Amino acid sequence: MTDAPRKMVILTDGHTNPHTAKTAINLIRYRPAEVAAVLDRQATAKTCQELVGVGGAIPVIAALAEAPAANTLLIGIAPAGGKIPKAWRGIVLEAIGRGMNVVSGLHDLLKDDAEFAEAARRAGVRLIDVRDNHETDVARGEGFRQECLRIQTVANDCSCGKMVAAIEVVEALKRRGADAKFVATGQTGILIEGDGCPVDRVICDFLNGAAEKLVLNNQHHDVIVVEGQGSLFHPSYSCVTLGLLHGCRPHGLIACYEIGRKCIDGMPQVALPPLERLIECYESSASIMHPCRVIGVAVNGRPFSHEQVTAACEEVTRRTGLPACDVYRHGADKLAGAVLQLKQEMGKMRGG
Repeated sequence: MTDAPRKMVILTDGHTNPHTAKTAINLIRYRPAEVAAVLDRQATAKTCQELVGVGGAIPVIAALAEAPAANTLLIGIAPAGGKIPKAWRGIVLEAIGRGMNVVSGLHDLLKDDAEFAEAARRAGVRLIDVRDNHETDVARGEGFRQECLRIQTVANDCSCGKMVAAIEVVEALKRRGADAKFVATGQTGILIEGDGCPVDRVICDFLNGAAEKLVLNNQHHDVIVVEGQGSLFHPSYSCVTLGLLHGCRPHGLIACYEIGRKCIDGMPQVALPPLERLIECYESSASIMHPCRVIGVAVNGRPFSHEQVTAACEEVTRRTGLPACDVYRHGADKLAGAVLQLKQEMGKMRGG
């Protein structure tokens, strides 16, 4: 994202729960070599491992001066609405004054803030808005390469592990020798992968087209696994989910399911459907544009024991007949196997 190798201070500053801090946590997990420190003035933890459960000995600092080798400040949170906390403005301006580039995945674009923009101009640094885009193409449903298998992750709510499941399945496929690509559709995935499109900031008329373009740009690979967004069942974000499904036209879906979640996060009045209903709705919605089925379930067992998660996976398989695993605890081999099985079936249907 920058000309020099990126060495980041990730700003969390009191926002370290797994939902709000998912950008920070996943950058630490998947790009630890690029993380110099986490800046959190409210933390008593000394390391990232103590603070957020990943990152080993990467330090937690209280001031930018404690990480002199860093060249980038990353806004490490993804709150609803995507606003920069007012209390962080001074930290952003200090980083700019220290000659650091600033990277943000929020809907509040750094470049549109007059104070930030002027400070960056004077300091000669870059303001990098990951969600900024200029997508203006509509979907046509043309040019899809039959030999490229398209997989997409879906879920019944936000922050259920769609991105993580997609990344882990791609890594499992690569270990098996498959030519697979993770296709990022959100700010955190883009920061990890280095490319992609922030589909939740694309104008609605062009959302399907942006999703289609992601497929067309990556279908030279044998398998692409597209990071899902939102949920068909979410009152706020269902539109981005449907647009992504219809633009990407996946052959197969991996359903992400968090154990114990009964309602939409932050909306206790909105009950989540049972897993069987989730599968039915996603298959029906996706198949409007292209034949599609759910091929596996990624179980998110974050707050539960290994034994509880294993039992939950076995129960999911019993109920659905689909392979199920927690990609952190068990690895993603079961899901990668389901992807390869679908690819083999597709090849037979084409006579290959």
